[in-house]
Amino acid sequence: MLKTVLVTLLTGLFPGQEGQKVQPAPSRPNIVVILADDMGFSDIGCYGGEIRTPHLDELAAGGLRFSQFYNSARCCPTRASLLTGLYPHQAGVGHMVQDLGKPGYTGELNATCRTLGEVAQSAGYHTCAVGKWHVTGAAGAKGPKNNWPLGRGFDRYYGTIHGAGSFFDPSSLVRDNIMVSAFDDPEYKPSTYYYTDAISHHASRFVREHAASQSGKPFLMYMAYTAAHWPMHALPADIARQKGRYDSGYEPVRQARWDKAAGLGLIDPTQGMSPAVGDWNKQDKTWEAAGMEVYAAMVERMDLGIGQVVAELRKAGQFDNTLLLYLQDNGGCAEPMGRSPGKNHPNIARPKAPTLPAMKATEFITAGSVPAQTRDGYPVRMGNLVMPGPADTYVAYGRNWATVSNTPFREYKHWVHEGGISTPLVAHWPRGISARGELRHQPGHLIDIMATLVELAGASYPEKATPLVGRSLLGAFAGKVIDREALYWEHEGNRAVRQGNWKLVARHKGPWELYDIAKDRVEGTDLSASQPDKVRELAKLYQAYAGRSLVEPWPVTGIQP
Repeated sequence: MLKTVLVTLLTGLFPGQEGQKVQPAPSRPNIVVILADDMGFSDIGCYGGEIRTPHLDELAAGGLRFSQFYNSARCCPTRASLLTGLYPHQAGVGHMVQDLGKPGYTGELNATCRTLGEVAQSAGYHTCAVGKWHVTGAAGAKGPKNNWPLGRGFDRYYGTIHGAGSFFDPSSLVRDNIMVSAFDDPEYKPSTYYYTDAISHHASRFVREHAASQSGKPFLMYMAYTAAHWPMHALPADIARQKGRYDSGYEPVRQARWDKAAGLGLIDPTQGMSPAVGDWNKQDKTWEAAGMEVYAAMVERMDLGIGQVVAELRKAGQFDNTLLLYLQDNGGCAEPMGRSPGKNHPNIARPKAPTLPAMKATEFITAGSVPAQTRDGYPVRMGNLVMPGPADTYVAYGRNWATVSNTPFREYKHWVHEGGISTPLVAHWPRGISARGELRHQPGHLIDIMATLVELAGASYPEKATPLVGRSLLGAFAGKVIDREALYWEHEGNRAVRQGNWKLVARHKGPWELYDIAKDRVEGTDLSASQPDKVRELAKLYQAYAGRSLVEPWPVTGIQP
């Protein structure tokens, strides 16, 4: 079956005719892809974390967890790759959403790729996207909208076109093709607006409405949460439940995660951990603990929303024949957003009363990532010792906690060492996956999700589109090895290739490093000096990949990492 599907990917069912529809088969599953933002390998409970994620843990217990699944190291490239089944440069998003003047760096999904939505639609699926989009630079009300979700194969959409912003008043908020205000939306009027809840609500609503009016069709839903991307914003009650949980500091939490992940079989206990980062005794402990408390609150609220969607699937009688996939867009984020004082990060106390003009409920938040004020007129505060959580703060949790999130691996978001590219993958599908609570250790990559959809949906992949590079995961669900030449990464000059257990990796402008991942996934012992032939062999593979995948030497047009 897989061979037939792969032939279809390359040739199309009807040569010269793009996007032929296949007659729907009643047994075809619904597919729900859930993507979290800026979270590390060990954050959720079923991957070793102390953060309470009972709904994800239940999905893992009823399905599979992959221990060596990979993303593309950063938000935009990962989303482009996940949506298209291509490496990000092939889809036009080799960096972020700015046009850098090169085919692989247009900052837009290009015309030669196809999205999950487009392929699923062609196979008779009803499609929906909710949450963060971030694969186009056109985030304003006037567009252009050809690369907004409805222009790329999704029947319904609610979310943000932009990549980051306030959780209490997000920028570039869109319903279908129309920009909306969180505070003047006739279709959604919660007592307190919180973006994570809004994503969960609209995902649940889609399932409910599909059951009422489209039940003869299978559906595809792409859920892209912004949790737990900075700013550290959470609801007060969720924060209160974390009080005191991180007072012991970085290393006790990290060690507990390592112990739990090793006990679960997700990591090799003989390999240890990457070096510690951050001296707890030199920190303002109250402020540092607060950052992780809010982060944990954000993750727990996301998990609650996933549980709501699962409940709606059960109510609709769709749960058993829905493939649910949960993964993350990059490793933990070490970016120091809002953490240091200075000209751009004024460390100011919250004023006793608003000091700026209030915004009307009808006004759109279009400030990009960092708003200047809250809607009621309080200035947004950044700087060291600004306590995170409320809407008028904008603070990240920092490198030291990101090291904890990435336990036991090295490096972070941006980099292509294991800490930057390793993600959980939870796969749950009662009707199609017989395993319960099992692990899969074969390497996989988010490029494989499109190929999986093609096989499950019985879809034709158009011959005029860039050929897929991923492989269907159905064999891996059954415990089979995924057959491929190698896996590749490039972001901001950070580059890597993995073939079998060998991984060649380098930081921007740095030399190649070589690791035997089976023995050293924490990348602690560089074997490049003792294995020069293997370095040359893998470097040749990487150069061939870069040449065929539109990868340019970094920096492109002067952009620095």
